[in-house]
Amino acid sequence: MSKLSTGIHLFILFLDGAGGSVVANRLTKCPSTRILLIEAGSSDFDNLNTEVPSFAPRLTGSQFDWNFTTLPQPGLHGRSIDYAQGFVLGGSTAINVMAYCRGSKDDYDRWAWVTDDEGWSWNSLQPYIHKIENLSPPADNHSIIDEIDVLIHGSGGPVSFSLPGQLLPTDEHAINAPSELSTEFPFNLDYNSGDTIGLGPVLLHKNNGWLNIVQIAKGQRVTSAAAYLIPAMSRPNLDIIVNSQVTKILQTGTKDGQPVFSAIQFYTVGEPEIYTINASKEIIISAGAIKTPQLLMLSGIGEKDYLSTLGIDVLVDVLDVGQNLQDHPLTTISWTVNSTNTLDNIRTNKTLAAQPLQQWNATHTGGLTLGPGNQLAWLRLPNNATIFKNNTDPSAGNRSAHYEFIVTDSFVSFSQPFPSAGNFFTMFSNLVSPSSCGNISLNSTDPFAHPLIQPNILQTEFDIFTMHEAIKAARRFMRAKSWSDWIIEETSPSSEAQTDEEIEEYIKNTCFTVNHVTCTVPMGKNGQARRGGGALNPDLSVKGTVGLRVVDASAFPFIPAAHTQVPTYILSERASDIMQEVYNCE
Repeated sequence: MSKLSTGIHLFILFLDGAGGSVVANRLTKCPSTRILLIEAGSSDFDNLNTEVPSFAPRLTGSQFDWNFTTLPQPGLHGRSIDYAQGFVLGGSTAINVMAYCRGSKDDYDRWAWVTDDEGWSWNSLQPYIHKIENLSPPADNHSIIDEIDVLIHGSGGPVSFSLPGQLLPTDEHAINAPSELSTEFPFNLDYNSGDTIGLGPVLLHKNNGWLNIVQIAKGQRVTSAAAYLIPAMSRPNLDIIVNSQVTKILQTGTKDGQPVFSAIQFYTVGEPEIYTINASKEIIISAGAIKTPQLLMLSGIGEKDYLSTLGIDVLVDVLDVGQNLQDHPLTTISWTVNSTNTLDNIRTNKTLAAQPLQQWNATHTGGLTLGPGNQLAWLRLPNNATIFKNNTDPSAGNRSAHYEFIVTDSFVSFSQPFPSAGNFFTMFSNLVSPSSCGNISLNSTDPFAHPLIQPNILQTEFDIFTMHEAIKAARRFMRAKSWSDWIIEETSPSSEAQTDEEIEEYIKNTCFTVNHVTCTVPMGKNGQARRGGGALNPDLSVKGTVGLRVVDASAFPFIPAAHTQVPTYILSERASDIMQEVYNCE
């Protein structure tokens, strides 16, 4: 995108995620720092399909997706599943469903505990959280004063977000149902307060309810490229290269007995040679939780015994590289409804489908401004659930959910084709505090070959139990009187799953993923890279190395009970501050 500058002081390797954009913006505010940002995908982050919020489902499997596929999953009857990860400037922020969720206080306090660094605690991270945010009016410009706790949100940051910009016929039903079921589905004004548990307010204002907060501004998706890179592109100390893949990180020397990594090799599409370039200060990897461990291992940084079997020269023995993969599994249940006015019509009627796009092109309003659903909730198993007799609770604490609901005014399934006719309502059930862990390993030493992805979805008793209970809770919620004139009946095949055994089969046959792959190069305490002790120091530097840092969701030690986009922004903002202090940037 721009001519390569000389005198580079820092590299950003941005291949898949929010981290590189954040660091590039924050560090180039310092005139003495030069940044080279290398993107494997294109710069086409303002493509119509990435701009229109409701077009998010189109992006999986598109030119903007790495098109990863997992290994067969034993917990899913041997099914392999697609893993969507952004392949464009802005990474996965350009293809995800845009939910704006910080996570709970407990999530970050656990990060602080496992790293022995209070800087990762919820209270310490508040300045970075507010620095990110720009709470904006929704697309229809209705007042949100009673729908969200405006006092806990920032208003001058680069990342704009808001509430849904159009009411749906289901909103009234979803808003009224919790008042009948307040014991199981408690009140919560704003799930970004640090205590996520419950549903939003049930008030008289027509727009109130348990509303989903989405990373949409003025009816349009907000990517990390739009939020962080566009404002920085005019700076003379930022260079960006797209359609270029980093293939290896190179050791260039030794300092205090540790290898120094200050050079990379990269390949540009359409050019025959592999380029090598040096950084005078530091290399920062923001390649995402799949590509970052792959790149480290290909560069000789990882578990010695494993890499040796592949013929890779081991430079640093870091046992946790590629380990500790965590993700959020999900499934859906649908019901037929007593209405002909649902979002299904846009998918089945070409004439109706054209109208919302015309409206969006003209005014950035209407149904295409919506994210995955207007309501969501974060819920926990009861403290006396039988699963806790023999299983430790994997959640971070009582303010972190075990599972999440997202309600959608349409048919959604990851195992069934879209019906040719009919109108539907769907509930997503997402397991957000999983106990299963997986790994990333190498398929070959070819840097262009996809790595082997083994998330081990639903491999523990706790995860199966929680998905069971989430489905049962969803059915209880839908039996509220508020739904009686709307819901007709649950659809097949979930309707046929009634016993515990049948529900388990339904889960294994239909479960998919929220594409929140994280934690594959986890940070831990300062010190040696022992098994389970983390691959990174608390400042995100790679253990046993000099000049090498990771800033992306692979650095999480535990997956938050939240959609992972905002936690990645938070981590990246603090990482930028750490580096600014190291390099005396004011």
